[in-house]
Amino acid sequence: MNQNRSKGFIRPLQPLQGLKRAMDTGLIFIMLYAALRVSALPLTTEYLALFIVCTVLYGIFAEQHEIYYGWRGDPMFDVAMRILMSWVLAFAIVISCLFMFDFGFAFSKEVLEIWLPLTSLGIISLHTIRRLIMSHMHALGINVRTYAVLGANKLGQRLDHAISEMPWLGYKCVGFFDDRYENSERCQDIHNPDRVIGGFKDLLEQAQLGNIDHIYVTLPLRAEKRVNQLINELADSTVSVNIVPDFFTFNLMHSKLSSVKGIPVVSVFDTPLNSALDGFYKRFEDLLLCAIILPLIAIPMAIIGAAVRLTSPGPAIFKQKRYGVNGEEIEVWKFRSMTVTENGATVTQATVNDRRVTRLGGILRRTSLDELPQFINVLQGRMSVVGPRPHAIAHNEFYRKQIQGYMLRHKMKPGITGLAQINGCRGETDTIEKMQMRIHYDLEYIRHWSVFLDLKLVFLTIFKGFVSEQAY
Repeated sequence: MNQNRSKGFIRPLQPLQGLKRAMDTGLIFIMLYAALRVSALPLTTEYLALFIVCTVLYGIFAEQHEIYYGWRGDPMFDVAMRILMSWVLAFAIVISCLFMFDFGFAFSKEVLEIWLPLTSLGIISLHTIRRLIMSHMHALGINVRTYAVLGANKLGQRLDHAISEMPWLGYKCVGFFDDRYENSERCQDIHNPDRVIGGFKDLLEQAQLGNIDHIYVTLPLRAEKRVNQLINELADSTVSVNIVPDFFTFNLMHSKLSSVKGIPVVSVFDTPLNSALDGFYKRFEDLLLCAIILPLIAIPMAIIGAAVRLTSPGPAIFKQKRYGVNGEEIEVWKFRSMTVTENGATVTQATVNDRRVTRLGGILRRTSLDELPQFINVLQGRMSVVGPRPHAIAHNEFYRKQIQGYMLRHKMKPGITGLAQINGCRGETDTIEKMQMRIHYDLEYIRHWSVFLDLKLVFLTIFKGFVSEQAY
């Protein structure tokens, strides 16, 4: 085997995770000590207890936000936001307990005011500097690991592209290997043939010489026997072999790998709120937004409600049965904008110049003001501020048979605004294609959900989500 190549010290995930956690813990202590020095206070047992509790809570939230998992490949800004949220939540819990309970010791307000921003800024800076240093070291060829991809297909390309976008990991691609490379008839099926440098025999030879550290097998699931044969032959080397199953043949949604007594289980369809903490974030976000928005819209809602009653016969609020999270039936409120209140097995969508729409109702629908009562639904827990728009039950039952994956939009609570609305998917869906586009955005929202995405969509709604020429 090749004994001349520098091996470096890279090891995937666990040891580096522990080192990062230890460095962050040390930094939290240093920042507390600095805050005490600025305030001319000694480091007492009480402050040590405060440090321990905050550090433990921060570690819990950091684990939930996967801050130490470099394989996520998130931009540094996203990592910084997750660090900030983790530290602020930990700090907020501790401070809340200090206000609610008497621990017999008064912590300095000045120390806490310095420690909170100083620690978050310090941890973010530490992670940023660490990433920059690692990327620079790897660019110089220091501590680099090599890998090869067995299978020149779309999945292999996707994997290689993903790893190349994370230079701080220090992985360098040797090339692609594929047996089709030697077959002129099948060679045309290879993706990016310029990067294919040989077949499996060439890969095995390179692995036995010690020129490759990791091999990623991206062959399709149907090639099980072939994959098993290749792995058996690769056992005659010291290379690390990783199988990358082609689950992208499925329409994955928040897939996660877990195990049941050692049996690996992969979820294909799941909700992004599958943990109590994520559910708490979403609910807290809804309540906070309602606390800000409802006082602002209370008087306009009262005026609109009175105007609806005075301009046409019928109730001010129209209540319609729709599907909520997990397909459960909920009641959604709107200001009545029509002369009818359809809520049965057949619900006809509003069209251009629809005679059922009142004069005031037309204005309310075009400006989305008819949906303001749904903030009450958010307080009730039936809806969320941001999420897929709820459809009438009759429409759900129709489109679930026409559009594959339609019901997956119910993996989250329906919302007042959402990604589909921001992208102009509002109003009448007189063609299947229009509804398919709406569902596409709904599922994209669920796949990429985060508190930051919700806040971004709320902000964009102010400029793009209210008025629409497509809302009749």
